[in-house]
Amino acid sequence: MISDFKPAYADGVLPAEDDGDVFTSISTSRSTRTHELLIQASSADEQTAAKLREEAVLLNLEVAESLAMRYRGRGVPDEDLVQTAQLGLVKAVRGFDPERSDNFLGFAVPTMLGEIKRYFRDHAWTIKPPRRIQELQPQVWSASARLTGAGGEMPANADVARELGVKASDVAEALAARQCFSASSLDYQVSGSRDGDDDGASLVDILGDVDPGFERAEALVALRPLCRKLSERDRRLIYLRYFHEWTQARIAEEFGVTQMQISRLLSRVLRQLREDISTVGDESDRVSSHQAATA
Repeated sequence: MISDFKPAYADGVLPAEDDGDVFTSISTSRSTRTHELLIQASSADEQTAAKLREEAVLLNLEVAESLAMRYRGRGVPDEDLVQTAQLGLVKAVRGFDPERSDNFLGFAVPTMLGEIKRYFRDHAWTIKPPRRIQELQPQVWSASARLTGAGGEMPANADVARELGVKASDVAEALAARQCFSASSLDYQVSGSRDGDDDGASLVDILGDVDPGFERAEALVALRPLCRKLSERDRRLIYLRYFHEWTQARIAEEFGVTQMQISRLLSRVLRQLREDISTVGDESDRVSSHQAATA
């Protein structure tokens, strides 16, 4: 991997093609020199060939960075993108046959782009979506860029889907998957005071949690009709034990019996309730199956 590389251009992007003679001169000179180096490397000894290939890599580092910057702002640090493109450049230099063609960039650019896309696919996802969504996402970005109006209006999902020949729901899923590249910290400030201090709510403060009240409500709904079938004594036993949380010893004193008898009574009542709930569940499943079969 190439390290300590400082681009010749401050923004890390090559001159635009409409820069005329400057761009043409730089491109032609680089292409010619790269081809010469690789020709020499093909017939040189191993040590000399390695130095010539290294020089060819250094000569084209700006191209690698320019390609990497096309993918900036997508959840991957710029340094990682540049290093990945440089790795593709090294592979291209090693794999290019100068005897068959003098168009090195025609071989190197697809190699570097493939390396970058492979990095996104394999390493850039904090949460990995399905493969089809990974492959659709860059197509959605490209189509959105093409369809964006002159005033900057973003196209609707239906328009992008029509452009790509896919479902609008797939486009929406691909756009939502962009959040899978990087996870937000639980300490991320989602709101702050008007004075600009740090007393606003953090993400962890507004995230929902499982409410234990739901389970209690479900249990009450299921048990209410079954408890009505119990005798008055059994209902009072359940009420004191599980609603007032009395100990078995206190309940035994209230009923005028021993704690052992209370324990046996509770076991019998609970066993009866479990059997009744199982019976109700089996009956509900049979009804649902019958309704599905006759629908």
